[in-house]
Amino acid sequence: MFIADEKRYDKMVYNRCGKSGLKLPAVSLGFWQNFGNGGCFANMEKMVHTAFNLGITHFDLANNYGSPYNGSAEENFGRILDGMRHYRDEMCISTKAGYDMWAGPYGDKNGSRKYLTASLDQSLKRMKLDYVDIFYHHVFDPNTPLEETALALDNAVKQGKALYVGISNYNSAQTAEIMEIFRELHTPFIVNQPSYAMLNRWIERDGLDKFAEENGIGLAVFSPLYQGFLTDKYLKGIPADSRVGKGATWIGNELDEKMVARLNKLNSVAEKRGQKLSQMALSWVLRNKAVATVLIGASRPEQIAENAACIEKLDFSAEEIAEIEAILGE
Repeated sequence: MFIADEKRYDKMVYNRCGKSGLKLPAVSLGFWQNFGNGGCFANMEKMVHTAFNLGITHFDLANNYGSPYNGSAEENFGRILDGMRHYRDEMCISTKAGYDMWAGPYGDKNGSRKYLTASLDQSLKRMKLDYVDIFYHHVFDPNTPLEETALALDNAVKQGKALYVGISNYNSAQTAEIMEIFRELHTPFIVNQPSYAMLNRWIERDGLDKFAEENGIGLAVFSPLYQGFLTDKYLKGIPADSRVGKGATWIGNELDEKMVARLNKLNSVAEKRGQKLSQMALSWVLRNKAVATVLIGASRPEQIAENAACIEKLDFSAEEIAEIEAILGE
């Protein structure tokens, strides 16, 4: 039986998610990679235990996470929870549905009521839960009326299968449209989950971050380290066991000489701040007032501890920001 560190909450910063009553840890653990059946279960369990003992209370999953088959990450998380269920009420567990999941017309990429309802039931069964704290629509579906998608999410709350709802990969215009439907339904819509990083600032150009802040919607940011670019992994080249080296990321072709030079300059700024590059990159994302939490991935417990330490230096001087902006603008 897992016994948690009694001082775990002293180690983390907690932010209100938008204008809701829900508080999220500044750093959350995502299950996109390394929690499928291709990995070591003991290592997965240790990563979750390490995260929880650092005050990381939010665990983010999706129906299609895991390999060699969709859903294996949720299955493994359910197994890990078997030894932690005493702490369930201290956890915020989220899952998502929207991408291709199972064969046939009702499990492909969409936002239909049938798919979302069936998927959530399957996710709860895999994790052996009565409810999730947040249920997301994973990706905007132009072929399904937003009213149908919104009603499906609202119904999950009414059935007691989710406490809050969210969306992911929606831009500001799409967010505004579904937000109005949720307001009419009085649905507890509190969060959007977009990608955002120093090297990926589309939400600023789109205005999603400002829109979210003005309308009381929190942002739970994924890929804040830009698929591992913003770590010390690529400062001296491309390791064979890295995502780029294995061809496991769609942005690998961006890692040219110019990018490596930029990463080394950013690393110099981080060193002057007394941080690792990854820690500074996470702190930089968290300085955006719209961001409630950053979702980190990990392959080892030590990575979680290292990245969680970003909260020790969340402030930036005007000079540091100017230097970083100059480097990013090169």
